[in-house]
Amino acid sequence: MTPKTPQTTADDVMAVVLGMRRVLRRRLRDLSATPTLRGAQVEVLTFVEAEPGSGVAAVARALRLAGNSVSTLVNQLVDAGLLSREVDPADRRAVRLFLTDAAHARLARWREARSRLLGDAFARLPAQEAATIAAALPALRLLISELAEEDV
Repeated sequence: MTPKTPQTTADDVMAVVLGMRRVLRRRLRDLSATPTLRGAQVEVLTFVEAEPGSGVAAVARALRLAGNSVSTLVNQLVDAGLLSREVDPADRRAVRLFLTDAAHARLARWREARSRLLGDAFARLPAQEAATIAAALPALRLLISELAEEDV
């Protein structure tokens, strides 16, 4: 067997992460009665949920997306009734973004369904495999931090 290098391990990690996201997205889409949101739309909603009142530029910086791309996503989410825009009182040319009640409810349903699907699958794993995954979480969080540091 060929020894693992950091690059082959990185490829394996990405294949697992992307595979899990793909399966979860497909399963969640099958469970949902509402049209699915694209990943970038969910990221915008999640950021605005964490930072209510943020502007388009702040969202674009945080998500590392072009401002015009975020503007398009915001327009789509406003049209879908998931985001509201308010004029920024400090700068009347700028807008502040807030989740609507519908968005709060939708994100809560999405998180609950995702947690249930993943939790149920996790519970079916052999105990040693579940423990191995749980033990790897701090290292994966550190890996995320290392990746984020490279952007600075």
